[in-house]
Amino acid sequence: MADHIIVIVDDHPLFRDALRQALGSGLGALEILEAGSMEELAEVLSQHQEVDLVLLDLAMPGVRGFSGLMYLRAKHPQLPVAIVSASDDPVTIRRCLDFGASAFIPKSLHVETIRGAIREVLKGEVWVPPDLDLTGESEPENAEMARRLASLTPQQVRVLMMLAEGLLNKQIAFELGVSEATVKAHVSAILQKLEVDSRTQAVIAVNRISGEH
Repeated sequence: MADHIIVIVDDHPLFRDALRQALGSGLGALEILEAGSMEELAEVLSQHQEVDLVLLDLAMPGVRGFSGLMYLRAKHPQLPVAIVSASDDPVTIRRCLDFGASAFIPKSLHVETIRGAIREVLKGEVWVPPDLDLTGESEPENAEMARRLASLTPQQVRVLMMLAEGLLNKQIAFELGVSEATVKAHVSAILQKLEVDSRTQAVIAVNRISGEH
């Protein structure tokens, strides 16, 4: 019987394998599951209700900015998510924490440090690289928008990301298998939660938060 169940989400099989090996000792009996996309992750989580931690790469095909993290936190609010990323930019790290990540683990860290970080998260702690300065300007306006974005439901996150890709209501309805009226209702709710007046302003807000322009 495994002490913990961890899901590694990364579109590079070699990195998933390397991380699996890194976790192979010092963390007790682990069951390690893998997913190469958000769709595969959804399938894994539907089949395994007892997952203790998701290790999520920010940069994957079909994931825009922080949308993968936002969707996961909205869909599974009780499930800890640790970001494992090639980036170690303080603004990105702070934004991940704003969106509810339990840790930010740069891929460049030593294996033992990665193990230690995951050990802390499994205890319920929040972990970031100790040598990084996150005390600088936290851009209150962006942090407030991050909080508003974090209040979106999973379906609203999906609709917003499709808006950001330039899709029309009709196209979004087709993609999600719902009516145009349902999409319009989602868009109205998104605008209300983000406190903006138009679809364009919503897209500008999410792009600014994601560091895209």
